[in-house]
Amino acid sequence: MSKPIRVLVTGAAGQIAYSLLYSIAKGDVFGNNQPLVLVLLDITPMMTVLDGVLMELQDCALPLLTEVIATDKEEVAFKDLDVAILVGSMPRKEGMERKDLLKANVKIFKSQGAALNKFAKKTVKVVVVGNPANTNCLIASKSAPSIPKENFSCLTRLDHNRAKSQIALKVGVTAKDVKNCIIWGNHSSTQYPDVNHAKVKVQGKDVGVYEAVKDDNWLKGDFITTVQQRGAAVIKARKLSSAMSAAKAICDHVRDIWFGTPEGEFISMGVISDGNPYGVPEDLIYSFPVVIKDKKWKLVEGLPINDFSREKMDLTAKELTDEKETAVEFLSSA
Repeated sequence: MSKPIRVLVTGAAGQIAYSLLYSIAKGDVFGNNQPLVLVLLDITPMMTVLDGVLMELQDCALPLLTEVIATDKEEVAFKDLDVAILVGSMPRKEGMERKDLLKANVKIFKSQGAALNKFAKKTVKVVVVGNPANTNCLIASKSAPSIPKENFSCLTRLDHNRAKSQIALKVGVTAKDVKNCIIWGNHSSTQYPDVNHAKVKVQGKDVGVYEAVKDDNWLKGDFITTVQQRGAAVIKARKLSSAMSAAKAICDHVRDIWFGTPEGEFISMGVISDGNPYGVPEDLIYSFPVVIKDKKWKLVEGLPINDFSREKMDLTAKELTDEKETAVEFLSSA
């Protein structure tokens, strides 16, 4: 057995973490031979709930779990981390402007970025889940100047999985038969789910999505809006936000960082846009197609972009630029 790795989950008393922690602890993410120290961080009023989560993890009697630490202190939570999964954030409340949400989250992610900078390993991999995820990720990265910005990513894998499953349902195959969907841009309703480069396995043969679906209007219309608004649809139905599917997407995202992407496949994640080949403004955390090898991501280059896609990609980039400007304004005054 190898040496234990330290993995932090923030917002650990929340419902996404409740679906996530068992999967991490039983080996779904880092493999069946990797011992773990799980660090759980939440705010002080949630510590009683967090103690309950801690007890349940102990009661699972999982062989890989060497220690579970529950804390409300950043200096304890961020110490010597190998992986930080930042789930906790200020949720948007009814009547709250996006600007107010950004202001509240700038404080959280500035503080957590500074804690990463001070206490975590410089090799730490940081995944931001808490919304607005792209901009929160950018703030955390800017607040941790000693950690390479390539080590920061935000979760758009849930949107990616949603796109795959919609195509699979339409064609009558399973999600594993669909590959190379792309989510461009922001994890918001401006994101652009793009299937121009995706393939579907139909009767043992890989075919383009447009050929497999045979419904261009659906692909350019309802498919896009369904993926963009899926989170809101889940909230409307469940009266709670996506938790099981979000936890599964986090596992997929982190496992691919750890072990790499399958040969011939790319996935979507929000990463820094410096010097990208797709005309996205620099210094945004923007969702791109990437491949991962040896724990390093690389943009998939050379994909042709048609006018329809270009317009959608620019629209979501504009929203991210506006968010960044607002957040940076708050950052300088925070």
